[in-house]
Amino acid sequence: MNLPNKLTILRVCMIPFFVCFMLIEGSWNKWIALAFFVVASLTDLLDGHLARKYNLITNFGKFMDPLADKLLVCSALICFVDLHKIPTWIVIVIIAREFLISGFRLIASDNGIVLAAGIWGKWKTTFQMIMIIMLIADIPGLELLEQILIYISLALTIISLIDYLYHNRSVLKEQK
Repeated sequence: MNLPNKLTILRVCMIPFFVCFMLIEGSWNKWIALAFFVVASLTDLLDGHLARKYNLITNFGKFMDPLADKLLVCSALICFVDLHKIPTWIVIVIIAREFLISGFRLIASDNGIVLAAGIWGKWKTTFQMIMIIMLIADIPGLELLEQILIYISLALTIISLIDYLYHNRSVLKEQK
Protein backbone atom coordinates (compact mmCIF):
# COMPACT_ATOMS: atom_id res chain seq x y z
CA MET A 1 0.00 0.00 0.00
CA ASN A 2 1.42 3.37 -1.00
CA LEU A 3 1.80 6.45 1.24
CA PRO A 4 -1.19 8.42 -0.11
CA ASN A 5 -3.49 5.46 0.60
CA LYS A 6 -2.01 5.09 4.10
CA LEU A 7 -2.74 8.77 4.72
CA THR A 8 -6.34 8.25 3.57
CA ILE A 9 -6.71 5.32 5.98
CA LEU A 10 -5.16 7.43 8.75
CA ARG A 11 -7.77 10.13 8.05
CA VAL A 12 -10.60 7.61 8.41
CA CYS A 13 -9.06 6.25 11.63
CA MET A 14 -8.89 9.77 13.09
CA ILE A 15 -12.64 10.36 12.69
CA PRO A 16 -13.82 8.41 15.78
CA PHE A 17 -11.27 10.25 17.94
CA PHE A 18 -12.36 13.57 16.46
CA VAL A 19 -16.03 12.77 17.18
CA CYS A 20 -15.29 11.67 20.75
CA PHE A 21 -13.47 14.90 21.56
CA MET A 22 -16.22 16.92 19.87
CA LEU A 23 -18.98 15.37 21.98
CA ILE A 24 -17.31 14.87 25.36
CA GLU A 25 -17.40 17.98 27.50
CA GLY A 26 -14.15 19.29 28.84
CA SER A 27 -12.16 22.48 28.73
CA TRP A 28 -9.54 21.17 26.29
CA ASN A 29 -11.64 18.76 24.28
CA LYS A 30 -12.71 21.22 21.59
CA TRP A 31 -9.06 22.12 20.97
CA ILE A 32 -8.09 18.45 20.71
CA ALA A 33 -11.02 17.90 18.34
CA LEU A 34 -9.88 20.91 16.31
CA ALA A 35 -6.36 19.48 16.12
CA PHE A 36 -7.72 16.13 14.90
CA PHE A 37 -9.86 17.88 12.28
CA VAL A 38 -7.03 20.09 11.01
CA VAL A 39 -4.53 17.20 10.86
CA ALA A 40 -7.09 14.99 9.10
CA SER A 41 -7.80 17.79 6.63
CA LEU A 42 -4.10 18.26 5.98
CA THR A 43 -3.69 14.54 5.26
CA ASP A 44 -6.25 15.07 2.50
CA LEU A 45 -4.12 17.78 0.91
CA LEU A 46 -0.95 15.76 1.34
CA ASP A 47 -2.26 12.46 0.01
CA GLY A 48 -3.65 14.12 -3.12
CA HIS A 49 -0.42 16.02 -3.70
CA LEU A 50 1.75 12.92 -3.28
CA ALA A 51 -0.51 10.75 -5.44
CA ARG A 52 -0.40 13.25 -8.32
CA LYS A 53 3.28 14.20 -7.99
CA TYR A 54 4.60 10.64 -7.84
CA ASN A 55 1.91 9.04 -10.01
CA LEU A 56 0.63 6.93 -7.10
CA ILE A 57 -3.02 7.15 -8.11
CA THR A 58 -4.85 3.88 -7.42
CA ASN A 59 -8.42 2.66 -7.69
CA PHE A 60 -8.44 2.34 -3.90
CA GLY A 61 -7.41 6.00 -3.58
CA LYS A 62 -9.96 7.16 -6.15
CA PHE A 63 -12.68 5.45 -4.11
CA MET A 64 -11.51 5.98 -0.52
CA ASP A 65 -10.14 9.54 -0.67
CA PRO A 66 -13.46 11.25 -1.44
CA LEU A 67 -15.25 8.85 0.92
CA ALA A 68 -12.85 9.73 3.75
CA ASP A 69 -13.44 13.43 3.08
CA LYS A 70 -17.21 13.01 3.17
CA LEU A 71 -17.00 10.96 6.39
CA LEU A 72 -14.89 13.63 8.08
CA VAL A 73 -17.10 16.55 7.04
CA CYS A 74 -20.38 14.73 7.68
CA SER A 75 -19.15 13.60 11.11
CA ALA A 76 -18.40 17.19 12.04
CA LEU A 77 -21.76 18.41 10.77
CA ILE A 78 -23.67 15.72 12.69
CA CYS A 79 -21.76 16.65 15.85
CA PHE A 80 -22.78 20.28 15.32
CA VAL A 81 -26.44 19.24 15.19
CA ASP A 82 -26.03 17.44 18.52
CA LEU A 83 -24.27 20.49 19.95
CA HIS A 84 -27.01 22.82 18.61
CA LYS A 85 -24.51 24.83 16.55
CA ILE A 86 -26.13 24.27 13.16
CA PRO A 87 -29.75 23.62 12.17
CA THR A 88 -30.57 20.02 11.29
CA TRP A 89 -32.16 20.93 7.96
CA ILE A 90 -28.92 22.56 6.77
CA VAL A 91 -26.93 19.44 7.61
CA ILE A 92 -29.51 17.31 5.77
CA VAL A 93 -29.19 19.49 2.66
CA ILE A 94 -25.38 19.32 2.76
CA ILE A 95 -25.27 15.55 3.33
CA ALA A 96 -27.97 14.96 0.68
CA ARG A 97 -25.83 16.85 -1.84
CA GLU A 98 -22.88 14.58 -1.04
CA PHE A 99 -25.02 11.47 -1.58
CA LEU A 100 -26.41 12.84 -4.86
CA ILE A 101 -22.97 13.69 -6.24
CA SER A 102 -21.57 10.31 -5.13
CA GLY A 103 -24.44 8.54 -6.85
CA PHE A 104 -23.97 10.64 -9.95
CA ARG A 105 -20.25 9.79 -10.01
CA LEU A 106 -21.12 6.10 -9.65
CA ILE A 107 -23.39 6.28 -12.69
CA ALA A 108 -20.65 8.05 -14.65
CA SER A 109 -18.07 5.51 -13.51
CA ASP A 110 -20.28 2.66 -14.74
CA ASN A 111 -20.13 4.38 -18.14
CA GLY A 112 -16.33 4.75 -18.00
CA ILE A 113 -16.52 8.48 -17.29
CA VAL A 114 -14.50 10.17 -14.55
CA LEU A 115 -16.09 13.39 -13.33
CA ALA A 116 -13.78 15.99 -11.86
CA ALA A 117 -14.83 18.44 -9.19
CA GLY A 118 -15.78 21.87 -10.49
CA ILE A 119 -14.72 25.26 -9.20
CA TRP A 120 -17.98 25.66 -7.24
CA GLY A 121 -17.34 22.34 -5.50
CA LYS A 122 -13.87 23.48 -4.53
CA TRP A 123 -15.27 26.74 -3.11
CA LYS A 124 -17.92 24.73 -1.26
CA THR A 125 -15.27 22.52 0.31
CA THR A 126 -13.09 25.50 1.26
CA PHE A 127 -15.95 27.31 2.98
CA GLN A 128 -17.15 24.12 4.69
CA MET A 129 -13.68 23.55 6.15
CA ILE A 130 -13.40 27.16 7.34
CA MET A 131 -16.94 26.95 8.79
CA ILE A 132 -16.16 23.70 10.62
CA ILE A 133 -12.93 25.09 12.07
CA MET A 134 -14.71 28.25 13.23
CA LEU A 135 -17.59 26.28 14.79
CA ILE A 136 -15.20 23.97 16.63
CA ALA A 137 -13.07 26.87 17.92
CA ASP A 138 -16.25 28.66 19.05
CA ILE A 139 -14.46 31.95 19.65
CA PRO A 140 -16.59 34.42 21.65
CA GLY A 141 -17.65 37.42 19.61
CA LEU A 142 -17.49 35.61 16.27
CA GLU A 143 -20.97 34.10 16.36
CA LEU A 144 -22.21 36.29 13.50
CA LEU A 145 -19.24 35.24 11.34
CA GLU A 146 -20.01 31.59 12.15
CA GLN A 147 -23.61 32.06 11.02
CA ILE A 148 -22.51 33.80 7.82
CA LEU A 149 -20.13 30.92 7.07
CA ILE A 150 -22.93 28.39 7.64
CA TYR A 151 -25.18 30.10 5.11
CA ILE A 152 -22.38 30.69 2.59
CA SER A 153 -21.54 26.98 2.85
CA LEU A 154 -25.20 26.12 2.35
CA ALA A 155 -25.47 28.40 -0.70
CA LEU A 156 -22.28 26.99 -2.22
CA THR A 157 -23.54 23.47 -1.55
CA ILE A 158 -26.67 24.14 -3.59
CA ILE A 159 -24.88 26.13 -6.32
CA SER A 160 -22.20 23.45 -6.70
CA LEU A 161 -24.85 20.72 -6.95
CA ILE A 162 -26.76 22.57 -9.67
CA ASP A 163 -23.55 23.43 -11.54
CA TYR A 164 -22.24 19.85 -11.30
CA LEU A 165 -25.48 18.29 -12.52
CA TYR A 166 -25.86 20.85 -15.31
CA HIS A 167 -22.31 20.46 -16.65
CA ASN A 168 -22.49 16.67 -16.48
CA ARG A 169 -26.10 16.19 -17.61
CA SER A 170 -24.93 14.11 -20.58
CA VAL A 171 -24.14 11.30 -18.11
CA LEU A 172 -27.85 10.92 -17.37
CA LYS A 173 -28.77 10.99 -21.05
CA GLU A 174 -26.56 7.96 -21.64
CA GLN A 175 -28.68 5.89 -19.21
CA LYS A 176 -31.29 3.61 -20.70
